[in-house]
Amino acid sequence: MGGSALLETADFGPNPGALRMFSYRPDGWKPGAALVVVLHGCTQFASAFAADGGWLRMADRCGFAVLAPEQTAANNPARCFNWFDGDDISRDRGEAASIVAMVHWLVREASLDPGRVFVVGLSAGGAMTAGLLAAYPEVFVGGAIVAGLPAGVAGNLTEAMRLMHHGDSRSGADLAGLIPRPSPALPRLSIWQGDADLVVNPLNAGAIVRQWAAARGLAETPDETERLGRRARSIWRSRQGGGVVLELNVVAGLGHGVPLATREDGAVGAAAPFMLEVGISSTREIAAFWGLKESIGRRAAVHAGTGSCGSSRFGLGDQLMRSVADRVPESVREVIAKALRSAGLLK
Repeated sequence: MGGSALLETADFGPNPGALRMFSYRPDGWKPGAALVVVLHGCTQFASAFAADGGWLRMADRCGFAVLAPEQTAANNPARCFNWFDGDDISRDRGEAASIVAMVHWLVREASLDPGRVFVVGLSAGGAMTAGLLAAYPEVFVGGAIVAGLPAGVAGNLTEAMRLMHHGDSRSGADLAGLIPRPSPALPRLSIWQGDADLVVNPLNAGAIVRQWAAARGLAETPDETERLGRRARSIWRSRQGGGVVLELNVVAGLGHGVPLATREDGAVGAAAPFMLEVGISSTREIAAFWGLKESIGRRAAVHAGTGSCGSSRFGLGDQLMRSVADRVPESVREVIAKALRSAGLLK
């Protein structure tokens, strides 16, 4: 496992965005596995983001494949995905079309499950994630935006910089209007933001919430908010089935980057530029939010101190808490959590 394990594919079909394609399949992967697309931030390379972000280790544990598109300096001198350029985020055009072509190629070539394709991105990669989910909602069943911006809010670099620094104050209805096909069937979305981010104004996380809540026909006010140590988590449930379809995680004291917990048992990821140790693993939490479960490599997972995909030695307690998170009042959850901690099953 590692950056060297990523394989480059030069010919994957139409490539109007002139991106590079890298992918990873863990040992023992099986046809029908899920696919996670990971989109790096500015100045990063695909291999470093996939490895340091913990997505390759998670692939080993869960059995999913990883697709890591890479921007080139020829497209953008800082190697940022051009999320602010209409020619690159519109359906069947530019970089967005190249990424989707990679998805289709890998799903066919590896016999992956086309109904379990997810995408996660940091910063410019997060903004590109929002654009992909808006332009291709039928391709992705879930997404995660880390320190990113809403879909379609900027038309050029000047607008992008202004929004990055000041945020977007438009209403949810106006922001939802930037999504081509708003629908309750849009992909599930996890949003992560540090409240000490000096690169992307934390107000942008609220704008993402307003955009996607309005696009789904949900209220801006969350159905539930809870404090989990340094993290404040808000959730919105589907009006159709009651399941959580949107979540916002704000981490106190976190700057610009991916929140990681690299020192805990069974940790994934590594501290690096824009990969920040804060004792919270957004990677594992996002995988759990998407419902990715251990499918292969169980022995390796147990050896590494994990009993299931994305959970530590306290995994049983974590799973129990997640199973009741949307079903019982906070006061009852506190009683359950206290009992699990007493039994050594929860931190």
